[in-house]
Amino acid sequence: MPVEFDEYSESDGYAGSIEPGSNSYEILSFLAEHPKQGFTPTEIHEHVDIPMGSIGPTLQRLEERELVRHKGPYWAIARDDRIGGFEATQRSLEAIADVDDEWGDVDWEEEAVDESEIESWRASQRSDE
Repeated sequence: MPVEFDEYSESDGYAGSIEPGSNSYEILSFLAEHPKQGFTPTEIHEHVDIPMGSIGPTLQRLEERELVRHKGPYWAIARDDRIGGFEATQRSLEAIADVDDEWGDVDWEEEAVDESEIESWRASQRSDE
């Protein structure tokens, strides 16, 4: 996404977002799954689909934002309320994806008990458009 270069500052909020699928998101997701453990950059690389050359710079940016911490070569998720929010959002997104996977292939017209259920389903489809 292009920005007005002369007017841009990192405090504009753009640098604060962690988009699903980004390197930051993938690393934070992995570390959040293991909040009491520390991992080397190589170990993180082995568990996430990110090029090894991107692990270090991403960890540095996350540390600057106080989202990760490290001791020697080991990195861990930060102890911070924002991390709890990140974990909760991540779990919510995963739950939504699971529900979509479970119910996405249902033919609601075929499964409906009566015409009123079919009409309700059709109305919900129109409101989603």
